[in-house]
Amino acid sequence: MDSNAEQNKLAFINCIELVIMRRNGANFHLIEAKLNALYNCKIWDYYEHPEYLRTVLKEVYKEDYNSIIEDIKLETSRLVDIDKQKAYFFKVMES
Repeated sequence: MDSNAEQNKLAFINCIELVIMRRNGANFHLIEAKLNALYNCKIWDYYEHPEYLRTVLKEVYKEDYNSIIEDIKLETSRLVDIDKQKAYFFKVMES
């Protein structure tokens, strides 16, 4: 992966982590633990597998799931070089 693509990936991941941590820092750790237990992965692995994060966020946030997705959209809206990845991510998250 070239350095620009790697930087875009890290920026995207950081935006999502920031939204989760703003909501409740304890939930961030819970989400990490669930991702590890269910899929043997870390939170940054959802970049390639957003369906993992979708499952865990729906479980953790239940009725607030759509609200957190909207917050993630807002936070990632400033990232312009990764429109294709954002489109795929939100397609999975909204399915």
